Amino acid sequence: MQSSSTLFPVALASAERRGDLSEDVYLVKANNSLDFTTELAVTRLGLCAPRAGRGPAVVLLHGAFSNRRFWYSPSGLGLGPALARAGYDVWIPEMRGHGLSPRNQGYASNRVDDYARYDLPAINAFVSEMNGRRPHWVGHSLGGTTLAMALGLGSLTHEHIASAALFGSQVSRCRGAMRWWPINWLLRTALRRFDHISGRRFKRGPEDEPTGVAVELLRGYRKPGPWWAALADSQVPLLAVAGAGDLQDPAWACRALFEQAGGEPRLFVELSQAAGYTRDFGHVEMLLGEAAEQEVWPLLERWLRQADDIGHKSHAA
Repeated sequence: MQSSSTLFPVALASAERRGDLSEDVYLVKANNSLDFTTELAVTRLGLCAPRAGRGPAVVLLHGAFSNRRFWYSPSGLGLGPALARAGYDVWIPEMRGHGLSPRNQGYASNRVDDYARYDLPAINAFVSEMNGRRPHWVGHSLGGTTLAMALGLGSLTHEHIASAALFGSQVSRCRGAMRWWPINWLLRTALRRFDHISGRRFKRGPEDEPTGVAVELLRGYRKPGPWWAALADSQVPLLAVAGAGDLQDPAWACRALFEQAGGEPRLFVELSQAAGYTRDFGHVEMLLGEAAEQEVWPLLERWLRQADDIGHKSHAA
């Protein structure tokens, strides 16, 4: 079978019509990490009757215990379809072992570092090849943290992407007793006995998470890696959005990540009643639901238009 990419093997796994939307699912096998069994499912959403030419590319990166369905439902609802209907070229990857991405051989040892160092650059290269322009990236929760790590590692730079938007993403807050080193260490040691944490069993979401990711995050909450300091050198335009009612990733911790990063233009938004929003948004409702559709999605679209305009001007200069 002929590859859909000239960069590395990419197979078109399915091509479906979902109402007014087309849904193409690609399996990307970049062979750029130590685990050569890694394959990533990347879904492209577009209009069945597309406009002339493709719009700007936007990559939507899900969080922990999640998959592509965070961004769009089978009935065509969600931020992904909304952006596609607004003229954007929407791409939705699923991390190793999530959704349509198969579990790689070293699944239990997967880390956020692997996602940021190997997987995100491969996805970005494929989307750039297909679209012809630098993509915008949007990450929720762990997806945003992964995106920030890629910026700090230099895996994604302003030469690769047009902008980054982080929703409910942080690395500063560890819950309760897990902040104390002995408890943190004991928990990490106990987790290594398993290959995954069940999202359904612990009512965290529809997907499992590899133990390696959980262990890495527990260690990182106490002391982020070298990428944290290097994040200040990033030149990627940055939007960070926090929910005043987010108990999982509170606004102060999201702001700490934002303030550590470089990049211009930059904007931090706290979704709170004090700031003029109808509610203090929580961790999930900042992107899901009617209130998010009316108040938060337009904020993201304005940011994408601004970042795209700036990108065109800088390249023209």
